[in-house]
Amino acid sequence: MDKMTNTCKTSFAIIIFLCIGIHNVSGQYTNTKVKTKHQVYTDSLKQVDYKYIFPILGQGAYKKGFDIPYPVGLMANFIWLQQNLVFDNMQLGIKTDNLDIPLTPVDFIEFGENINTSYAYNVRPDIWVLPFLNVYGIFGGGQSKTEVNLTTPFPLYSSVEQGLSTAGFGIMGAGGIGPVWFSVDANWTWSKPQLLDKPVQVNVLGIRIGHTFVFKNKPERNIALWAGAMSMQMNSETSGEIKLIDALPPEVWERKDEIVGNYYDWYENVATIPQKKIADQVLTPIVERINAADGESIIRYGMDKQVKDRWNGTIGGQFQFNKKWMIRSEAGLFGNRKSFLISVNYRFLL
Repeated sequence: MDKMTNTCKTSFAIIIFLCIGIHNVSGQYTNTKVKTKHQVYTDSLKQVDYKYIFPILGQGAYKKGFDIPYPVGLMANFIWLQQNLVFDNMQLGIKTDNLDIPLTPVDFIEFGENINTSYAYNVRPDIWVLPFLNVYGIFGGGQSKTEVNLTTPFPLYSSVEQGLSTAGFGIMGAGGIGPVWFSVDANWTWSKPQLLDKPVQVNVLGIRIGHTFVFKNKPERNIALWAGAMSMQMNSETSGEIKLIDALPPEVWERKDEIVGNYYDWYENVATIPQKKIADQVLTPIVERINAADGESIIRYGMDKQVKDRWNGTIGGQFQFNKKWMIRSEAGLFGNRKSFLISVNYRFLL
């Protein structure tokens, strides 16, 4: 995601799912010809003797009248995200007291609409290394719910909820042209859901263009509004293990006779001979465990997983009380991915 302060903007995967963030790129790119307190304040910046380590070249920015943000920040974010997922190259296996079937490709499995809903919280320490270059870290956790709709060989609904932890880093470049500022942000995060064998890597790219409205009588206070686009990609290989009781919601167990009947109807009347060979290896043993209401059986799974749409549109805004405190919010409203972020940022000198 991205961050934004009084003068230069910022950004958050989700996801982690995931997530995204927002930095600071706003007020310093606005100019006025009226002799207001803001203009006096801007002129006074040119006389400042900048003695701090970061950002490098800070003195040069002040001499040009740019009100650069305090270089070090700590942001607290809360993010909600919902998007569709696409599954491919499905593999299944099962482990019980009497069976130990490894992951087996089941290439004829087909899915309907698969939805992931996540919320995450994270803290993001950051530093402006240069007046136009910010680097940051991401550390947090959250909860993820994935709803999977199997359509072939038989209808089956699965809903899995799990906690996750996230860590990552990012880099953001910012600048301005006249009254308009822009930022380009990229971050890489690794989220470890409880039920997966390996962390999921999520890459987020955010592009934002906006304008900052400065309070003329309070130069350190402003409101920034922006619009942009966000791209999200994740490493596709996913594997893990889960108990049947955790993979299938209660309504599935209540309908187990119907589900088992649908499976054998497909097996006897629709399945081809190659499909029956694969079904005999792994699907039939799983269906038998469902029929026996054996929720303790462990299902092994592997697949290629990706978000349905890579890009979505975003809009956002920030209110800066002063150069130390800002609050901001951003929403993803355009496209398959829907998201909402709210955050508080505190900045200080170094």
